[in-house]
Amino acid sequence: MAFRALLERHYSRVFRVAYGVIGDQAEAEDVTQEIWTALPAKLRGWRGDAQFTTWLHTITLNASRDALRRAAGRTRVLAGFIEMDDLARGEAEDMAGRLHWLQTALEALSDELRETAALVLGDEMNFAQAAEVLGVAEGTVAWRMSEIRRRLRAMATTPEEAIA
Repeated sequence: MAFRALLERHYSRVFRVAYGVIGDQAEAEDVTQEIWTALPAKLRGWRGDAQFTTWLHTITLNASRDALRRAAGRTRVLAGFIEMDDLARGEAEDMAGRLHWLQTALEALSDELRETAALVLGDEMNFAQAAEVLGVAEGTVAWRMSEIRRRLRAMATTPEEAIA
């Protein structure tokens, strides 16, 4: 009964202080509820050397400050996630651009060179395995891979063939 009287008398005051500190109605309502939920346990610690309203304001200020710190922490975490997402998207776009460039560059090669690249680079075959599949000497596969690297380097350094 006495707690109900405290609640009715001071609830709006606690909310106003919380709202004044936090500036967000929903968050101030949450803090006010948290205060009134925890207040019965906190009342045991009230020594009575300060007015009850002064003590209650102190609790409200501390709870409101804690809520602001939690919100700031959430904001920092969210900002970190956004930054990581931006970096990941940038890396993905960069990787997509590189893959597009490589695909376009490989399409510019002869069928023999493209097939050799597909086996050695795509299927990760060694030169001997690729030579067996292609029906050529292992040295031919080695030469083709050297030629592929040379042509790709040339394409990458030629501005009109470089793809952004």
